[in-house]
Amino acid sequence: MAKEGIRLHIGTRMSLNGMNLNGINDRAAPIGEGDQIERRIERAAFETDAHLVVGDVTLPPAGYQSRFSDSLNRGDLEFVPLTNVEITSLTDGKVSERPFVALSKSHIRIAYPVHS
Repeated sequence: MAKEGIRLHIGTRMSLNGMNLNGINDRAAPIGEGDQIERRIERAAFETDAHLVVGDVTLPPAGYQSRFSDSLNRGDLEFVPLTNVEITSLTDGKVSERPFVALSKSHIRIAYPVHS
């Protein structure tokens, strides 16, 4: 039998002793290995006081929360998760690359999608 307490699931579902804390059906089938959730990737640039950060933002394919601006305006998230990131210093032009960055929204001065 499972130990009682807090369980964290893939995504943001949380429960405490079987009680749903997020308004999501806690009895829903779990996401299994090999299951895929449809998403789209959009390249975007974010300027902070010290850096230009360019990375891939993962968004739903269409509908609710699918626009780039939706990801920035979500009040429940304080960070923008980015993958395949290039960080350029605005002071000396030095460039570094990272596979993942969680960029604090409070540091973003301007953000825009980058169209190739």
